[in-house]
This record gives sequence, structure tokens and C-alpha cells, in this order.
Amino acid sequence: MFDTKRSWLTRRRFLAAGSVAIAVSLAPGSTFAQAKKGRKKLNIYNFDTYIGENTLADFTARSGLAVRYDTYANNEELFAKLKKKNPGYDIIVPSDYMIETMIGAKILLALDHAKLPNLVHIAPAFADPPFDPGMKFSVPYMWGTVGIGYRKSKVQGIPVTWSYIFGPEANAYKGRIVPIDDMRVVLGAALKYLGYSLNTTKPEEIAKARDLVVQAKKNFKSFSPDSGQDMLLAGDADLVIEYNGDIVQVQRKDKDLAYVLPKEGGQRWTDCLCIPKGASNVEAAHAFIDFVHGAKENAHIVNTIHYATPNAEGRKLQSAEDKQNPAIYPSEEALVRCETVIDLGKATKLYDQAWTKIKAS
Repeated sequence: MFDTKRSWLTRRRFLAAGSVAIAVSLAPGSTFAQAKKGRKKLNIYNFDTYIGENTLADFTARSGLAVRYDTYANNEELFAKLKKKNPGYDIIVPSDYMIETMIGAKILLALDHAKLPNLVHIAPAFADPPFDPGMKFSVPYMWGTVGIGYRKSKVQGIPVTWSYIFGPEANAYKGRIVPIDDMRVVLGAALKYLGYSLNTTKPEEIAKARDLVVQAKKNFKSFSPDSGQDMLLAGDADLVIEYNGDIVQVQRKDKDLAYVLPKEGGQRWTDCLCIPKGASNVEAAHAFIDFVHGAKENAHIVNTIHYATPNAEGRKLQSAEDKQNPAIYPSEEALVRCETVIDLGKATKLYDQAWTKIKAS
């Protein structure tokens, strides 16, 4: 999927065309012997720009397998694509709460850990996730936070509170605020600002968050389909709600841009590699998961996309600048105030209804 002509990367936006196929005719390594016995293509479905610059070509060189890489915008789009029938994808990369949903919907295949020797590189903190105990159906890929990206020269002080989006401070930036177009992210940020859990199921708390966002819309320029970082870079926005890695990436183009995790806390997320039922090449899928968790390949990926890795060996090889960047690896004190989004079951309907009202207001 990698576009060598890109000027910057984002987690959620990559190829305008939405997919790419890569095939390199080089001798595969012996570690991919089982994968070679299957079909000769690996089909990956992932977020945009969420892979190393050479990862797909290197995997092809090692395995002899062509790779097709399709992209989606959010977890809900992924779920909608797969909930009825898998059209043939071998690897998908859902987030924590969506993995719970997919396990419940029996969409995921159990992984064969015997085919994943590089799981030894997963840091203990990520090896037994609450959304998938024991990594039965998923392997952590990247993790991070959602906070505020901003242009330092246009914002007075450091926006250390969600009040710069939803409260009195936001009034100074009317028409210059762009939240990401994501229901759980925006409502979650509003809930944290109000002092509630971003996973609350209490109708009155969700209603208060809804009303807060409706009132705050007067200061919003628009909701962004995960292009807030681009709008910052272009000077079209001064404050955005975005994924930390997206802001870190554009910071490399413009040192006037910065990222902060608000003091009230925010969303902490983990994206994982999974094999969906109906996969056309299960052996190759296992080979790919193991490949990206080799220390050198994992380091190559994170040094391309500038996200936090759960791979302890890959992190050792990550650039010193990124390892020391609190926007990528926040302090434990900051992380304590963050929450992981969970599947809320039937209560999700309350969020859907709140979001519908927000978008219609």
C-alpha cells in the first residue's frame, strides 16, 4: 500500500485508490515454507498508511507471495464489510473494542501460537489484553492515544484541557477547531471533560456529553474524516482531535505543530493483527503476523509510521527521538487518566442516538 510519492503519512489515510497489489519475484526464505504451500496471494485489510515503507515488498521477497493491501476508514466500516461474509481477507487490523465485538460475532479465527515464534517479543503489558485474554484471536500491533493536535503560534498557551474543544477556551478559536469524525472518540473526549468514563452506559451522562458537543459545534469548522493533521499542516485549522501518531508525523514537516494529551485523560487504544474466518490463506496470514513482529521489521514499521509499539525488541531499535517523545510514549501518570474503549453491547445504541443528534444539529 505504500505510496513512495507521499509527503507525509497518516494512520487512517493512505492510498486514494484504496488498494494496491505488490508482487516481487524473489526467492522466499525457509521460514515461509508452509505459507508457500497455500495460495500465492495474501490479502490484507488495514487502516491507511499503517505499515512500513518496505514491509510489503520485503514480505513478498521473503515468501514469494503477492500482497494485496486494501484500506478502510474506521472499525465500523471494517465490521460492516465482514459481518455477513469475509470477501477473502487474510489479515485485518481491528482496534481493541472491535476485537471484542468480532469475537462475540464469531468473525475471528483462533491463532496458532506455534506458528508465531516472534510472540516472545511482545512486552508483558500487552501479552494478556483484557479484550482478548492470552491473545487467542489477536496479536497487538501498535498502540497510542487520542488527544489534541494544535498549532503553537495560533493557540494561546498549551491546550492541556478538553476545554479548548468543548469549554470556554474554545470560543477564541471559532471556526478553527476540527474534531475527528468518530463517534466514540468525540463523545469519549466530552465524557472525560465532564469527569465521566468514556465507557459509561448511563443515559444521563451520555446525554450530557451529547449536549456538550452540540453546544460546542458553534466553534467547529467541521468534522474531519481523520484528516485533521492535514488541515493543521495546511493552516486550515488550529486545534484538532486526532491520533497521536498522525500529529507526530506532520510535526516532521512543521515544527509549529504539537500534540498534547489533556489533563482529564483521553482514549488509549491498541490495534491488533487478526485472521478473519473465511481467510483465503491462513498459513500466509500467520507468516505475515510473525514477520512484522521480527525485531528489525517491527522497528522498520515504527520508524516509518512513528507510533508506539508493543514489541519490546522492536522498541529497542526505534529511533531515539521517537522513544523519548511523550507524544508517542506518554508518562505513566498521563496514561493512568486514559481509558481503553470497550464494546458496550446494547448500550452502544445510546451512543448511536447521541451521535445522530450531534450530526443533525
